[in-house]
Amino acid sequence: MAALGLKLSMIFTVAVIIGITTLAFIFILNFLGITSPILLLVFVASFNLMQWLVAPYLIDIFYGVKEMPREQYPWLYDAVERLSKKVGIKMPKLMLADIPYPNAFAYGSPLSGNRVAVTRGLLNTLSPEEIEAVLGHELGHLAHRDVQVMMFASMLPSFFYILSRSIFWTSVSDRDRDSGTLALIGVASLVAYFLLSLLVLHLSRLREYYADFFSVQVAPNPKIGAKRLMSALAKIVTAMGEMKARGIEMKVMGFKELFIADPDTAVNEAASLSGLVVAKKLMKRELTIGDRLIEIFSTHPHIVSRLRTLANLAEIKEY
Repeated sequence: MAALGLKLSMIFTVAVIIGITTLAFIFILNFLGITSPILLLVFVASFNLMQWLVAPYLIDIFYGVKEMPREQYPWLYDAVERLSKKVGIKMPKLMLADIPYPNAFAYGSPLSGNRVAVTRGLLNTLSPEEIEAVLGHELGHLAHRDVQVMMFASMLPSFFYILSRSIFWTSVSDRDRDSGTLALIGVASLVAYFLLSLLVLHLSRLREYYADFFSVQVAPNPKIGAKRLMSALAKIVTAMGEMKARGIEMKVMGFKELFIADPDTAVNEAASLSGLVVAKKLMKRELTIGDRLIEIFSTHPHIVSRLRTLANLAEIKEY
């Protein structure tokens, strides 16, 4: 029932994004008197398509990602193979990112094929059972085609951002045009860009919840699966928080939406405790207005909200 609610929320959010895009598009075109803005649309679509196609290779370069040797991690291959078969998707390439902080991400394109990467830090931080829960989350992104959905959704704000910049340069270079009208259209484009960007971030957070649900559902025992994912998430944000506190720089290169947890909002807690104990401690935190505002501009749900959602699945009520 919760998964159905999330799916309906995502469909509604996509519909709102498309609706706002269409209305703003029509409004701006009426002011400009343009009936065929094909060039701008083709440019934005082509740029995003090219970015999608080559992004896996850029990610490999930025994060030092290489294909993981099966003989070195046979249990990891077995887990991905088993989960992929269970959900009916082709097994993705299993990759290893040579970075110290614990995380995992799913990515890919028609050129590279689907890939799931785990970091060396993840392998050193989590137990095999927790890693399998994380892999279930990442396979959920692939099963739901989140890479393609978010690429399409992100393309719409990009259109209005580029439009606002082109209008700005037109107002500066072309003295014969009505600067007041151009300024109004430029502001309208920026407002559309801002609103759509917030909606895209909201859609990203919904899809993180949905991938969490997916991981729980493909586990042999959903309640145990929820607890393992809770433990894994608590350990990840704890380790990243401590690394940030020690001044270790986390270079996310603009790809932080790929990760299972947002490196920029990692929580600093005591890592000496077990993951589930830390998760229960985190769930007791009261979310402040500042926390909720930060979440609005984040690609991931706040860790407290995320853990509480998983706790309901695992029927952990003591928080």
